[in-house]
Amino acid sequence: MPWQPGQSRRSRTAPAVLRVPPGPGRGPPRVFMPRVSVEDGGRVLPGWEEWVEVKDRTVLEHHVLKSFLGAWALAACAPEEAGAVEDHLGGCGDCAQEALRLREAVGLLHRPDSLDLDPGLRTRVLDSCLERRPPRIPVPGWAAPYDAETARLDALLQDMGDSEWHAPVRLRWFAGEDATSRRTTVAGVIAHLMSVDGLVAVALGLDDPLGDAGARADRPTPAARTEAYWRASRFPPTRSVRAPWREQTHDLVRTASFTEEGEGTDRPTVSYGDFELPLPDAMLDRAFECWVHAEDIARAVDYPYEPPAPRHLHGMIDLAARMLPGVLAARRRAGLTSPARARHLVAAGKPGRSLRLEIEGQGGGQWLIPLDSPGAVGSAEHEVAHVALDVLEFCRLAAGHVVPREAAAGQVGDREAIRDVLYAAATLSRM
Repeated sequence: MPWQPGQSRRSRTAPAVLRVPPGPGRGPPRVFMPRVSVEDGGRVLPGWEEWVEVKDRTVLEHHVLKSFLGAWALAACAPEEAGAVEDHLGGCGDCAQEALRLREAVGLLHRPDSLDLDPGLRTRVLDSCLERRPPRIPVPGWAAPYDAETARLDALLQDMGDSEWHAPVRLRWFAGEDATSRRTTVAGVIAHLMSVDGLVAVALGLDDPLGDAGARADRPTPAARTEAYWRASRFPPTRSVRAPWREQTHDLVRTASFTEEGEGTDRPTVSYGDFELPLPDAMLDRAFECWVHAEDIARAVDYPYEPPAPRHLHGMIDLAARMLPGVLAARRRAGLTSPARARHLVAAGKPGRSLRLEIEGQGGGQWLIPLDSPGAVGSAEHEVAHVALDVLEFCRLAAGHVVPREAAAGQVGDREAIRDVLYAAATLSRM
């Protein structure tokens, strides 16, 4: 059946747990306690035929049966071995107690829940605390995603060993029509985050973490600043970069909170060299990059890492959707878009040809993207295409981790418009 707009393209279900039903006449496994002698139990002694059957069974020595206890507790014994062990447990008190301890230990080995913390736990704890004692200067909602993502990354870095700080990491992004990358280390990634966060720090009137190295950068772009910092470092970055990065994140959130609190204060804009973003959007952008690079670090040290909270994720996707018309216009000026035979220029604020971008999953939603003029307004009446992407796949596309032609998307309508929007989403990425 072809994909229809609004229809989920894949079903994600948790892997089923294989449960083996007990055999006929067998209940759940149990550990037999030591039994009393046959004479004291009041049971009839076995006849000669039963005695012959018992004698024909394979007789295993005590030390062999004892060695089977671990496998028996894990239900990994063959049926004959399991029967022999259970017969032995009925007459050996020491082995019966050991088997009971092993069965209890097996329950601890198979925990039903993940040991990793829920990414929303920190937010729920803070919300609960703030309900009882509101902060004197609250963190504005637009700065909360950055506050949460930097705290999660800091928690990941806390327990890393010295060798893990030098684990190789490949930064990936999309430039023009091709994917590109840059090799560094875990410590180098943190230095990169600190260098680019410094753009926000300068806009807020804080010290530039790069110092003189920032002034020697070829251009005030994220890539140029990062390369300048790496060149100025006498030695490759080590775990010592964590402390200044962490302190800078606290200073940014604190200063942003005071900026929000001040009445009549205009929020500054943050220059990225090639473009500018209002302070709230810049903080969302920095939260998104912090999460993306935290995933890069977690992958390098083989550690699981969860996506942001859905409401924070929604804000990041909304920022990307709002930036797409400008990126489409820049690609059009560079001659990287499809032929303009279907394009219709309209005045700013007027409805024009639009693409419906549907992001499926928690934190997703729908956005109408104007295709022909960055100042136009998206319009359902002028919709010419509809594309649907999974929420995490769209984020990885916007981070340059997925090549547009390989993005699994549900597509309906103008193919050229869909291609242009997918490539524009990948162009949002940068070093």
